[in-house]
Amino acid sequence: MRNAVPSGILFVTLLAGCPDREIAKVTPDQGRVETKDIPVTPRRDIDILFLIDDSPSMADKQNNLATNFPNFINVLNTIEGGLPNVHIGVTTSDMGSKGALDSAPAPAIGSGPGSCSGTGKNGNLQTYGAPVTAGDVFISDIKNADGTRMQNYTGNLADVFTVMAKAGAAGCGFEQHLEGAKHALNNNPANAGFVRPDAFLAIIFIQDEDDCSIAHASLLGMDSSLGPLQSMRCTRFGVLCDVNGQTTDQMNSVGTKDQCHPNDNSQYLTKVGDYVDFFKSLKPDPKDVLVAGVSGTVTPFQIELRPPAGSTQPIPALAHSCNYTDTMGGLEVADPPIRLKFFLDQFPDRSTFTTICQQDLSDGLTLIANLLKTVIGSPCVDGKLAMPYDCSVSYVTNEGKPNQMETVLPECNNTNDATMSTNKPCWDIQTDTMNCSGGDHLTLKVQDTGTPPPNTNIVSNCVTVAQ
Repeated sequence: MRNAVPSGILFVTLLAGCPDREIAKVTPDQGRVETKDIPVTPRRDIDILFLIDDSPSMADKQNNLATNFPNFINVLNTIEGGLPNVHIGVTTSDMGSKGALDSAPAPAIGSGPGSCSGTGKNGNLQTYGAPVTAGDVFISDIKNADGTRMQNYTGNLADVFTVMAKAGAAGCGFEQHLEGAKHALNNNPANAGFVRPDAFLAIIFIQDEDDCSIAHASLLGMDSSLGPLQSMRCTRFGVLCDVNGQTTDQMNSVGTKDQCHPNDNSQYLTKVGDYVDFFKSLKPDPKDVLVAGVSGTVTPFQIELRPPAGSTQPIPALAHSCNYTDTMGGLEVADPPIRLKFFLDQFPDRSTFTTICQQDLSDGLTLIANLLKTVIGSPCVDGKLAMPYDCSVSYVTNEGKPNQMETVLPECNNTNDATMSTNKPCWDIQTDTMNCSGGDHLTLKVQDTGTPPPNTNIVSNCVTVAQ
């Protein structure tokens, strides 16, 4: 067994999404190469926005989110140094009856749960009575220099979020997920202080219908040529399918469709690419923006005849793509999120997607938390490493830029005590049972006699054993 972790060295993790590096020849019992990437100086600030669908079908799914949120926090707690410095806010998809390009909201639509009026929540962060400091609209939990934490809430973090996650189920039935998130983050004075300039930004969408961010409220008008005033208008005019759905009329026809994607030429819905550009522009490095979706499955995609609530007359409607039985025995459903999934896919290595059609959302929230953990960095090796250790480790300065420079690091030449190695900077694999709970409790360390240049990352490839 390797020696315990000494102090005064650089800890680095094995993180996803970096350039290929040469690896020594692998033997047949070796499974894969685990490729990782981390800044020498980790950043521990994360601003996390939950955009929660608050339309009438979401009550059970919000309860599901609240119940399983502790799993999300548990993963973040395993990051080296414990829970990062977080801001956590909640807003909803209710943007009322106003289109993004309209100067004012259109007349109200409907009454009671699902109705749309004014600007809805308008992207303003909501606490829903959670025990946070009076006047604050988001959770703040920051580690002080002495190891204590500065918190603007009372009680347990997971319990506080549990209150905030239950956003209600009376919001507008034309859900503007992307526009709601944009309003939350676009210098909204109601949300002042939530976004920190040097923090990572994570946007997590929780919904059971696709995005319907409207450019003009005329989509919600009484024009009969648009079809009944139902969510099907969002699908008909916001999505096209290369198979059986190349026009808005074909999208309104009953049957299975395939190869579906946002309709970028829609006069009614905002172009998804515009939202991609906006959210990436919030940070100097677009890789500092992470996105996640917990939604319906994208397939199957079918149009069916189904009567709307309160009617017996069937009309064209988007068929549900997945369903599950909730804890009370009721049937819960979700629709294919074509626009949202396209949006997520524009953030390679910085996005996750999982289905909302399950009683237990712990796996999906854990997946999101692990993405955040990966970006911040953890000194722990997740896979089972091949023996002898077969790794390639480099300092990479100005990664991804024209002036990128790489320095390959050797393995430390004193495997019993890396602090006595004479070939620094060098790397070593050591045991850390206190901080590394997974795998074989191993951590990758880099020891250097000085400080690497600014903007330096440690890039690593290690061969793992097939499980």
